[in-house]
Amino acid sequence: MQAQTVSLWLVAALVASQALKWWLATRQTRSVQAHRSAVPAPFDATVPLATHQRAADYTLARLRFGLVAETVGAALLLGWTLLGGLDLLNATLRDALQPRFGDLAYQLGLVAGFALVSGLVDLPLEWARIFRLEQRFGFNRMTPALFLADLAKGAALSIAIGLPMMAAVLWVMQATGALWWLWAWGLWVGFVLLMQVVYPTWIAPWFNRFEPLSDSVLVERVETLMARCGFRAKGLFVMDGSRRSSHANAYFGGLGRAKRVVLFDTLLARLAGREVEAVLAHELGHFHHKHVLVMTLRSFAVGLAAMALLGWLARQPAFFLGLGVEPNLRAANDALALMLFMLAAPPFLFFASPLAARWSRRAEFEADAYACAKTGGADLASALLKLYEDNGSTLTPDPVYARFYYTHPPASERLAALQT
Repeated sequence: MQAQTVSLWLVAALVASQALKWWLATRQTRSVQAHRSAVPAPFDATVPLATHQRAADYTLARLRFGLVAETVGAALLLGWTLLGGLDLLNATLRDALQPRFGDLAYQLGLVAGFALVSGLVDLPLEWARIFRLEQRFGFNRMTPALFLADLAKGAALSIAIGLPMMAAVLWVMQATGALWWLWAWGLWVGFVLLMQVVYPTWIAPWFNRFEPLSDSVLVERVETLMARCGFRAKGLFVMDGSRRSSHANAYFGGLGRAKRVVLFDTLLARLAGREVEAVLAHELGHFHHKHVLVMTLRSFAVGLAAMALLGWLARQPAFFLGLGVEPNLRAANDALALMLFMLAAPPFLFFASPLAARWSRRAEFEADAYACAKTGGADLASALLKLYEDNGSTLTPDPVYARFYYTHPPASERLAALQT
C-alpha cells in the first residue's frame, strides 16, 4: 500500500459520494416542486392543499440545508486529513502531554481535543437547523436555554461515559497484541448491550420527563394489545417531547426487563385511542419479526468487519501518511488510527446506504402487516396519514431518492399496501 494510493481513494470516494448526493437532491427537488400545486389523487380527499404545500416547502428547505451541511462536512474531512488539521492537533497535544503523562493520557487528550473542535464547528449548523429551519415551519419548541442545557448534559455524559470507554478501548489496543481488534469489538458489543439497559432508566430521564400513562382507557387498550401479542414491558410512559419539537413519535426502548413503551405527548394529543393502539401494534410487529434483534446482530457483524479492517490498516504507515498524518515514532498511534478510520469511512459506506434502506423498508411493511392483523388497517392508515402531515413529510418524493435514502416506505406505497 502506498500513501498516494490511499489519498487518491479517499478523494475519489469523497467526490463520487458528494456528486451522487447532489444528483439525488436535485431529483428530489424537481419531484417535490413539480407536484407542489396539487395534492396527489390518493390523498386529495383527506389532505388539504395548504398542508401539502407546507410539507413540500419544508422538504425543499431541508434539502437545501442538508446540502450545505454535506459541503461543510466534506470540507472538514479534507481539513482534518489531507490538509493537515489532525496532524497539527496531534503534534501539539503529543508534545504537551505524552512526555509528562504517558501514552494513554496523551491519546485521551487527542480524542477529547478532536471531539471538542468538531463539536464547536458543528454547533452553528445545529443551531441553524433548530432555530432557523425548524422554527420557520413551526416545529421547534426548544428554547436557547434548553439547547445549552442539553449541550452541557451531553458534554458531561461524554466525559463520564465516553472517556472511560475510550480509555478501555485504547488499553485493549495496546495490551492484547495483534488480535486487539477482536477484543475491542467484544468490549464494544458489551457496551452497546449495557447501554440498552442503562439508557432508558438512567440517561433518558436526564433529558426528558417520563410519567406513567394516566389515561386508564388507553392503558387498558395497550395492555390488552401487548397481552394479545405476547409482549411484556416494564411500564407505559409519556415523554414530554413537546418541550423540544412538535414532531410526534412512539418507541419501545430497553432490553430484557428494562423494556418500556414510550409515547410522545405530541402523539397522544394528535391521535385517537384506536390509532395509538395501531401505531403500537406496528412497533410490536418489529419485535414479533425480530427486526430489532436482526438489526443489532447485523450492526455487530459490520462492526466486527470494520474492526478487523482497522486492525490491518493500523499497521500500515501508508494509511496514516495517505490521510495527511505523520505516524508517531515515540508514542502510540492507536487513537490516531481510530480517528482516521472514523473520518475516512463515511464516504465509502455511503454507497451501501440503499441496501440498508431497502431492508428497513421491507421491515416496515412486515410490521404494518402485523399491525393490520392485530388491530386494523384503517386505524393504522389514519394514524400514519396524521403523522405524515404533522412531521411535514412530502407525499411526492422522487422514487430514486426514496430508494436510496428512505428507511420507511413513501406514504403512497405504504398506505396502498395497507388498503390491500
